[in-house]
Amino acid sequence: MDRQIAGVLLVLAVAQIVGWGTLGLPAIAGHRIAADLHFSLPMVFGGTSTLYVTMGLCGPLLAEPFRRVGARRVMMIGSAVAALGFVALACAHEAAGYFIAWTMLGMAGSAALSTAAYIMLNEVAGRNAKGAIGALMLVTGLSSSIFWPTTAFLAEALGWRGTCLIYAAAMLLICLPLYTFGLPRRVANEAETASVSDSAAATPSPGRGTFVLVVAAIALNAFVSFGFSAVLVELLKAQGLSAAEAVAFGSTLGIVQVSARAIDFLGGGRWDGITTGLVAGTLLPVAMLILIVGHGSYAAIAAFILIYGLGSGALAVARATIPLVFYDKSAFAKATSHIALPLNLISAASPPALAYLLTRFGSNAVLELAFACSVGALVMLAILGRRRREVGIAAMS
Repeated sequence: MDRQIAGVLLVLAVAQIVGWGTLGLPAIAGHRIAADLHFSLPMVFGGTSTLYVTMGLCGPLLAEPFRRVGARRVMMIGSAVAALGFVALACAHEAAGYFIAWTMLGMAGSAALSTAAYIMLNEVAGRNAKGAIGALMLVTGLSSSIFWPTTAFLAEALGWRGTCLIYAAAMLLICLPLYTFGLPRRVANEAETASVSDSAAATPSPGRGTFVLVVAAIALNAFVSFGFSAVLVELLKAQGLSAAEAVAFGSTLGIVQVSARAIDFLGGGRWDGITTGLVAGTLLPVAMLILIVGHGSYAAIAAFILIYGLGSGALAVARATIPLVFYDKSAFAKATSHIALPLNLISAASPPALAYLLTRFGSNAVLELAFACSVGALVMLAILGRRRREVGIAAMS
C-alpha cells in the first residue's frame, strides 16, 4: 500500500469514525430524547429511519457529482450540511423540526459517509480498492466502542441537546478540515480519462437478476446490522441487564467487529466479498439462537456479542466489497450509488421495526426476525457464489 493511499485511509478513518459515531446518538440517548420531546421510543428511532431513507434517495442523485467533481468535494459539502443538521436537531422541539434535522443529516451522510468513502478509495486505489476498503472498515468499526461511552458521558453532562451541539462542532472542526486538506485534489480531466481507459478493458456488466441478488443479500444483512446498532442496548436491557451493563456489553461489540475485519483484511486477496459473506453469514443465525435459548445469562450474552460481532464485522466488509466482484472500476461508483437507494431504505425500516417489536412483543421477537433475515441473506449469497463461478468460467473461455 503506497504512501498516498495510506494517507487517504488515515483521513477517512478519523472522519468516518466521527461521522458514524455521532449518528449513533439515539442508541444511547433515545430515552432522554423521547422524554424531552414526548415521543415514543420507536418514534425517536424514526429519526434514524429518516436518515437512511434520505441517504438512499440521495444516493443515485449523487452518482453524477461523484463522477464529475470527485468524492473529496462532495464529502466537504456533506460535512458542512451535517453540522447544520446537528444544530437543527439540538433546536428541535416538535416532530417536524426533529425529522427535518434527520433529513439534513441523511443528506450529509449520503455525501460524506460509507459510499462516498468507498468511491474515494476507488479513485486513489484502483485495483487495490478491496484491500483499502477492508483497511478502512477495520478502523471505523471502533465508532460505536468510542462514541457510545462518549455519547453517554456527554448526554449525562450536557443533555442530549448539548451533545448535538458538540457533534456539530466536530463536523466543522474535525471532518471538514480533514476532507479539505487531507484528501488529494482531483485533476480536471481525471474522471474522463479514467472512464476511457477503464472502458477499454471493462468486463461485461452483470444482468439485472444479479444486481437484484446483490441488493437483496446486502439489504437483508444491513436490516439486521443497522437495526441492532440502534436497539442493541435496549435489547440487552430486555434480556435483564442494567443500563450500565448493557452499555458495557454493547461497547465491546465494536472491538469484536474490528477483530473480524482484521481477519478479513489479513486475508488480503485470498477471498472476495462473497466468500467473506458466506462464512460470516453463517454466524449470525447461530448468535440469535444462543441469545434466544440463553434466557439472559451473562454467558449467553457474552457468546452472542462474540459470535454476532465476528459475523457482523466481517459482513460489513462483504457488503462494501461484493459489488467489486461483478463491477469494474468504471462502473463501481454508479453501481454503489444505485445500490445505496434500496440498501438505505431497508436499513431505514429496521430501527423502528425492531424497536416496535422489542417494546410490543419482547426481545425474542426481534431475535427471531433477525434469524429469518440472516438465513435469507445466506441463501442469496450462495446463489451469488454460483453466479460468480459462472462469470469466471465465461471470462476464461
